[in-house]
Amino acid sequence: MMPTLYPYSTLRSFTEAVFLKMGCSPTHATMATEALLAADLRGIDSHGVARLSGYIRLWEAGRINATPSLRIVHETPSTAVLDGDGGLGLVVAQEAMNIAIEKARQVGTGWVSVQNSNHFGIAGYHAMLALQHDMIGMAMTNASPLVAPTFSSDKMLGTNPIAVAAPAGEQPPFVADLATTTAANGKLEILQRKEQDTPSGWVQDKEGAPSTDAHILKKGGALLPLGSDREHGSHKGYALGAVVDLFSALLSGANYAPWVPPFPAYVPMPARQPGKGIGHFLGALRIDAFRSADEFKQSMDDWIGGFRAAAPIHNEQRVMVPGDPEREAFELRMANGIPLEDSVVRDLHDVAAQFSLSLQHN
Repeated sequence: MMPTLYPYSTLRSFTEAVFLKMGCSPTHATMATEALLAADLRGIDSHGVARLSGYIRLWEAGRINATPSLRIVHETPSTAVLDGDGGLGLVVAQEAMNIAIEKARQVGTGWVSVQNSNHFGIAGYHAMLALQHDMIGMAMTNASPLVAPTFSSDKMLGTNPIAVAAPAGEQPPFVADLATTTAANGKLEILQRKEQDTPSGWVQDKEGAPSTDAHILKKGGALLPLGSDREHGSHKGYALGAVVDLFSALLSGANYAPWVPPFPAYVPMPARQPGKGIGHFLGALRIDAFRSADEFKQSMDDWIGGFRAAAPIHNEQRVMVPGDPEREAFELRMANGIPLEDSVVRDLHDVAAQFSLSLQHN
């Protein structure tokens, strides 16, 4: 069956009402909603409203604080460590980026490492917050241990995404947003809902043998680092995931490696907790701390235009720039609606019943 299209306005009103029912302030409910739905609008269906029930279960388990008191626990003119007080990562990461932007405004660059937070949605949304200030934004986070390092069968790292957003002039901004695994866990969840296998190179079984079973994580298997295996560069994906862990957790005092709290509320917390919650790392660089912002954006236009003009291997496939697929999805979905699989719709109706709300399909 074809997915059902829901207008953005419908999902926004519904999602904001859910966060309010959880006890979030109106400001935080709006922030969380905008961050969550940014994933759906940008075509990253694994991280949008499909995850809403997961946040609710974490809240019910006492692992998300709907009314956090965020505080800076360490600070210099250009850096800070923010304690998220167990709040929604969707909100905590935005607050951290706002701090980074303000520090960049004052001294040229701002860097904030976060402890005691939760899953923050798509990294690209937080990085893009810097664009309107003529700044380059960076965002990364560690995550539940689902990834086996090269040559191992143990799950030691999360999908640990990295995002970088840079403004341009006439061209749309450059937005790179990528997991440090061959595929994000959310893509496995999409395949599970569709009852499909994974492509080769995404996962391995509990002994470390290649697999295409989309349910393999529930059977002791693991996701593979970007590159899939050593011959195709998995050691580089492993290194990138480790870098994210270092910046997000070891700098902030959050949990790291296999001790990061799991996203599914039903998965027991690790017995060892070397830090606090999940960790993020956000950065903002004021372009005119390096060169004229106008000159930079002119150069970005030239750079992007050059890649768009690169000769494609196949005539039917044009060369794209990071951010193009998501921007095109955004334009299409804002105009026509956001497609939701039946399983996600059923999940949202369950959420609606739980909170005495209504999800109308316009």
